[in-house]
Amino acid sequence: MAANRTFSIIKPDATRRNLTGAVTKMLEDAGLRVVASKRIQMTRAQAEGFYGVHKERPFFNDLVSFMVSGPVVVQVLEGENAVQRNRDIMGATNPEQAADGTIRKALAESIEANSVHGSDSDENAAIEIAYFFKPEEIVG
Repeated sequence: MAANRTFSIIKPDATRRNLTGAVTKMLEDAGLRVVASKRIQMTRAQAEGFYGVHKERPFFNDLVSFMVSGPVVVQVLEGENAVQRNRDIMGATNPEQAADGTIRKALAESIEANSVHGSDSDENAAIEIAYFFKPEEIVG
């Protein structure tokens, strides 16, 4: 299988605790390569747009508020089967259910403050990458 790309966010709970490097190391140790990365303060409009698919869900406002509560690191990751590889190393959304050795098991504070986001499909990865990165910002 050829290398492909996925999208990742290191969330405010992880950046607040200075875990950007630890998360990135776990991603790289899992065989993913960072081909674009930037630390940003997400605006409310960016967060609402990015998580718009959840707009009708009861947790939407809390999620948006959390994502704008501090800096995040948005990244484009590359590797074979990148979407699934990233999801495997992230672990289950609920850190209590995440497997040992995953980012969420090792670093997440709670189901809400679970340290990372990752695309759930190749199609969504392309949409999410384009939401935060211009093509020329991705250097493979």
